[in-house]
Amino acid sequence: MDLIYAEATPPGRGGVSIVRISGDGARRIAESLAGPLARPRHAYLRDIRDADNILDRALVMWFEEGHSFTGEELAEIHLHGAPVIVRRLGQMLTNQGLRLAEAGEFTRRAFLNGRMDLSEVEGLGDLLAAETESQRRLAMRMSSGELARKADHWRSLLIRAGALVESSVDFADEDVPDDVPDEVFDLLSELRRDLHEQISGYAAAERIRNGFEVAVIGPPNAGKSSLINRIARREVALVSDVAGTTRDIIELRLDIRGLAVTLLDTAGLRTSEDIVESLGIERARTRAVEADLRLHLSPEGKKDDTLWQDGDILVATKSDLFNSVEGLPVSSLTSEGLDQLIDRIFDALSARTANAALVSHQRQLSALSEAYEALEGAEGLPPELLAETIRRTASSLDRLLGRIGAEDYLDVIFTSFCIGK
Repeated sequence: MDLIYAEATPPGRGGVSIVRISGDGARRIAESLAGPLARPRHAYLRDIRDADNILDRALVMWFEEGHSFTGEELAEIHLHGAPVIVRRLGQMLTNQGLRLAEAGEFTRRAFLNGRMDLSEVEGLGDLLAAETESQRRLAMRMSSGELARKADHWRSLLIRAGALVESSVDFADEDVPDDVPDEVFDLLSELRRDLHEQISGYAAAERIRNGFEVAVIGPPNAGKSSLINRIARREVALVSDVAGTTRDIIELRLDIRGLAVTLLDTAGLRTSEDIVESLGIERARTRAVEADLRLHLSPEGKKDDTLWQDGDILVATKSDLFNSVEGLPVSSLTSEGLDQLIDRIFDALSARTANAALVSHQRQLSALSEAYEALEGAEGLPPELLAETIRRTASSLDRLLGRIGAEDYLDVIFTSFCIGK
């Protein structure tokens, strides 16, 4: 493969900038800049030279093939974080025939060289994009290979079951123990239970990864935009006494105790002759129905019966002016009830993550669903059909880890990575 390079740290001014070089000859390139580097995985403080000129003093190290992130020979140069230094080093590397890596190319090479499976790659991508603690924990479990280890366990069950089935086929006329079929079905039942658990927990894991949506709904002038601004501690939404001010949906991304939550400030719900406002109201209703949770706001503590769903939160706004007997009293002016409202939102959403699985990508869900469906009706099948069922299930698990059929997903997955990773 080509020798590639890229800045692994974010571009711009900083204390340190790390430039990676990967491919056959990475050590040779590093030594051409910094002099001999005798031992792998040791950092050397060296002058980086461009002909007779010193570009920078940097830490330089290299990793042998099979012992690096990409699985290839790899070198790292830790420079001072001045953009001019990084640009100049890039020119020097280009002059030696290296090319700038594409987005995700280092990770792609790690996958192609067997250093990572596809689920670990997806976990790494999620880790790089994580905004909250819950996202970090889920991504870390995936990127560290927890799903791959589960898949290997499932594969061991299939290997055992397959060996027993093949024995019953190959030695049908011989004395095969009577308990062989029972053990096969026990193994497949265990596998199906494990798969069902992961499939059932997909929705919760997917919400952790992508975040929850909470729609703030209510009549005009119910205090929706004021509440959004108070929670954000800045002017996110326009506030006015004129009804119908909010016509489009305004989104506020929050980290609520480790959960990624997007609050949706929606148009006031009413009947309007204004075409633009009517479109905003219809959009508000659609997003409210699709949201994970709805906050029903009004000074009187009244809910919208057409949109109310179990678990929704009734909020009595403007508690500094009105005393409502219904709903949680909240004032955007004094912050009364604000902490309690955040508590209620967190409790409602965190309850939905209790059974979260490791599987959080549609591709992973599809592979597990195929495996689960392949095992459906396995009980009582003759050995020849059981053997085919086991092969189909194993093939689906191989797709889960990207051991087969990964080509359809590679471009989609790796283009979400940054250059340098």
